[in-house]
Amino acid sequence: MKAQLKPRLDLFDRLELRKVIPLVTPYVIYIDPCDQCNFQCKFCPTGDRELMKKIPGRQHGPMEFEKFKKLIKAVNEFEEKVKVIRLYKDGEPLLNPRLADMISFAKEANCCEKIDTTTNASLLSPALSRSLIEAGLDRINISVEGINAAQYQDFSGIKLDYDKFVKNIAYFYEHRQGCEMNIKINGDILTEEQTKHFFKTFGDITDGIFIEHAIDYWPTFKQEKVEINQDIGILGHQAKEVKVCPYVFYEMAINSDGSYSMCRFDWKRVLILGRDMGIYASPKKIWNSIILWSFQQRFLRLERDSFFYCANCGEMKQGLTEDLDEFAEELLEKM
Repeated sequence: MKAQLKPRLDLFDRLELRKVIPLVTPYVIYIDPCDQCNFQCKFCPTGDRELMKKIPGRQHGPMEFEKFKKLIKAVNEFEEKVKVIRLYKDGEPLLNPRLADMISFAKEANCCEKIDTTTNASLLSPALSRSLIEAGLDRINISVEGINAAQYQDFSGIKLDYDKFVKNIAYFYEHRQGCEMNIKINGDILTEEQTKHFFKTFGDITDGIFIEHAIDYWPTFKQEKVEINQDIGILGHQAKEVKVCPYVFYEMAINSDGSYSMCRFDWKRVLILGRDMGIYASPKKIWNSIILWSFQQRFLRLERDSFFYCANCGEMKQGLTEDLDEFAEELLEKM
């Protein structure tokens, strides 16, 4: 197998967050190219189309290119360069017909060190792969939802030409130039033999490969169709709950309609920022706002359990989050 056994999460060469808080510029900005998805995966609220119809602000569809350009120009207002522009949040990025143009524009704007995306890759074609690569995409994370067409039908509710799907991924890998590719799958749905088949199928057509575990990603969304082991984290590590959410200190999340969420898992549009500043306020203005600052303070006062949306967030238990709890008082005074 050519691929390295490594997760899509950035675990290497990381600065300790407690030493750099507060940040004048977010490390990562999630920008959602499209809040809709062509899959209906059991674990994801976006896949529940009837549910999405009931959520104000959802089903916006692809982000308009002019809106994206305005956002990217505003990102350059930050004092420092953003480390990553992540073209992904709630939906399937490849549903946006201007995705390659978005990548190219962000590259030319020189507003970040890297641009990446996460996709189910079902819409990849040789032509689309070439356009994404030529636009300057730095990394593509591919979520595989099964090792055959039957599993895709069961887990994601779609009919997939699996052989063509694999060939299209192989094509991207062969022509990727400097773009890094990572592939992961939910191992909870696989038998031992199917796991071997996964590695055999994708092990030579990706840079990184990994088996993950399902977790309660989405606050207030009941995982009724997926069985989750609460004692195991996403990477197979022992689950450990933390009170201080690290993400609010280094991430920014922008929805496909241009609104800002205080959390990238805000599928329900509960944590919208900037209502009093104008929904399309600049990223820098949002990042330096008293609203976000107050939200960060609540975590450092260890008040996560008192906030209904964050109290039962599985990411704070099963995600590989940085543990800031013991430094909360020190960071509160520093901020």
